[in-house]
Amino acid sequence: MKSFRKELWFETFKRRELINITPNIDECLDESGIKEGLALINAMHITASVFINDDESGLHSDFEKWLEGIAPEKPYDRYQHNGFEDNADAHLKRTIMGREVVAAVSGGKLDLGPWEQIFYGEFDGKRRKRVLVKIIGE
Repeated sequence: MKSFRKELWFETFKRRELINITPNIDECLDESGIKEGLALINAMHITASVFINDDESGLHSDFEKWLEGIAPEKPYDRYQHNGFEDNADAHLKRTIMGREVVAAVSGGKLDLGPWEQIFYGEFDGKRRKRVLVKIIGE
């Protein structure tokens, strides 16, 4: 069995942003040479997420509104965590959206459904953060 590991780095210009990283993962898969196996993609920061969903702007807007309804950014003093930092909402949003995805690799390609795409979700941006890509298989 072969193993491949790579870190992808992202820096957003906004506090919250969703980035389609499917092409990045496709490149990693090509680089790995693995044809059959599993790909683990996970955010290495506690205020960022990796998840699978549709790449549709209305849905992304819905995510923003939904997450803000559940864990609003402000007022900052509503959260006990906020003292040194003002990112308690980002921790909660990450918990809701998830840390990682595992996708099957078949025939050298990600084995995703017709509308499925892999996203990096940033909830406390404006600094460099990384995503781990670990692919195992043959």
